[in-house]
Amino acid sequence: MRIKVPLIAIIIALALASCKTTQKIVYLQDIAQKPIQKISENENDIVAQAKDNISIIVSSKDQQLAAMFNLSRVSNYVSSGSTSNIFNLNGDIASYTVNDDGNIDFPVLGEIHVEGLTKYQISSMIKDKLVKSNLILDPVVTVNFLNLHISVLGEVAHPGQISIDRDQINLFEALSKAGDLTIYGRRDSLLVIREENGQRTTYSVDLRTKKLFDSPVYNLKQNDIIYVKPNSTRAGQSTVNDNNVKSVSLWLSITSVLTTLGILIFK
Repeated sequence: MRIKVPLIAIIIALALASCKTTQKIVYLQDIAQKPIQKISENENDIVAQAKDNISIIVSSKDQQLAAMFNLSRVSNYVSSGSTSNIFNLNGDIASYTVNDDGNIDFPVLGEIHVEGLTKYQISSMIKDKLVKSNLILDPVVTVNFLNLHISVLGEVAHPGQISIDRDQINLFEALSKAGDLTIYGRRDSLLVIREENGQRTTYSVDLRTKKLFDSPVYNLKQNDIIYVKPNSTRAGQSTVNDNNVKSVSLWLSITSVLTTLGILIFK
């Protein structure tokens, strides 16, 4: 009977240690089995911001008429020596840069305000303007955002810039593209840095709780920076001395526990 008591104590201690470790690394620990959360369509779509590059292509049955509203790179245009179908030169289309006022200078139509609009809203607006101005009766306007990215730094498998190739991207999708957090990354205090409207805001996110769904940075925007902090184990690896101290302390603790267990078992 004397042997069973310490064995039970060991099992309980190991179980508690396992639970504590799990609480540190598991995502969304408090989420329900079958959660239902309504999400408005297009609510979190990427929108145009100042200094973004936007590709806008207008097409029509009358290609020469549509060409008036398309910008091709000058180098390609000159080398082609042709004015027909100038918007189909190896797919190399010039882009519009959104200025600080949120506008682009569109051929014939002049300045158009696009900041805060999705690419579908921009497409619809330009199409309406072309039709109402009797410039093109059957325009097809295709809009794409170019060179949009998110930066992921810190304790992830593949840090670096992630290109945005969809209308929406959330925090988990960005982290998955970066190869997920390493075992040394802190799940409880992930930082997201966002710059918009001339202001820089830093948000702290806990990946272990469903509250992150309510965070303004769960759905990411272009130019967001995600930083995954290192945990204490990784931080301790920054110096040799710290590692040595921790190593000695660890072995002393193990020796102490084994000695105590030996006394209890063989007493």
